[in-house]
Amino acid sequence: MAEAISVMDVDVDHVAGAEALNPSKGKALAADSKATPWVEKYRPQSLDDVAAHRDIVDTIDRLTSEKKLPHLLLYGPPGTGKTSTILAVARKLYGVQYHNMILELNASDDRGIDIVRQQIQDFASTQSFSFGTKASVKLVLLDEADAMTKDAQFALRRVIEKYTKSTRFALICNHVNKIIPALQSRCTRFRFAPLDAIHVTERLKHVIQAEGLDVPESGLAALVRLSNGDMRKALNILQSTHMASQQITEEAVYLCTGNPLPKDIEQIAYWLLNETFADSYNHISSMKATKGLALIDIVREVTMFVFNVKMPADVRVLLINNLSDIEYRLTFGCNEKLQLGSLIATFARARSSLVAAAK
Repeated sequence: MAEAISVMDVDVDHVAGAEALNPSKGKALAADSKATPWVEKYRPQSLDDVAAHRDIVDTIDRLTSEKKLPHLLLYGPPGTGKTSTILAVARKLYGVQYHNMILELNASDDRGIDIVRQQIQDFASTQSFSFGTKASVKLVLLDEADAMTKDAQFALRRVIEKYTKSTRFALICNHVNKIIPALQSRCTRFRFAPLDAIHVTERLKHVIQAEGLDVPESGLAALVRLSNGDMRKALNILQSTHMASQQITEEAVYLCTGNPLPKDIEQIAYWLLNETFADSYNHISSMKATKGLALIDIVREVTMFVFNVKMPADVRVLLINNLSDIEYRLTFGCNEKLQLGSLIATFARARSSLVAAAK
């Protein structure tokens, strides 16, 4: 007998999308408040407002309209629309009763088993009524669910089983592998991939126009590049740069974020490939001190430079592997002077390989 496949088994993997709003449908919140973070001010308010991840959004919208909404597990990198999507679902489900019908928790703060046994179970076990008529199922939203302890996740599994008739659970996380299989199997999983540059650009242009900002094309390109597919990061960089500079140029964006400029990376790469160890060390140390750069940012940008420059495959592999090791050590607080020496030595070996190959 063939095994029946329910909606709970669906796993949607969307590879190109964004949290970006459709500029023609964008709605601003609290437009009269200059202090409002733009991430919240321009957050999507309905499922129709979300311009990308349309296959995911349309699927959830259909399930909501048919009153077949399952438990949800939304996972993927930060700033890709996971929280905005589920909040839009909640607004569609409950309307003016929105705040009474959902329990929103950040699992990185409320991560222990006690919060599951007390707050979540108490909310799920109480019956909701609206104007004397039984309301629709309630919604428990657990953001950063991958921060929950294993004991808390096992306890949550039992709560989900017990209160499925009256409550739906939406788990949001960055790393799905940190969610126990028992929880994953009880949810419909949707993967939110990093934002596509086109959607980030469209959304930023909408915000730039709404705020009346002066942003040349080079500045916009810098915002998109530094966001790395994270819409939240893009908006935060845009707002912070606007606070520091009247015109949001490429240099202003890089200065505000502390990232090295592309021309600085080209100069560093030139030193690494052409200068002696001592000269390279002195030049890079001087630039770090003068411009306030962090070595880990330099290593990341140099890694991208290596990816984009034509060179023999074996040399590229050597550089990428060693650069990854350096970045890993810097992440754990290793001495920057030692790691700068390791960076220069890595390129010295690569240079020797290139010279040998040329002969």
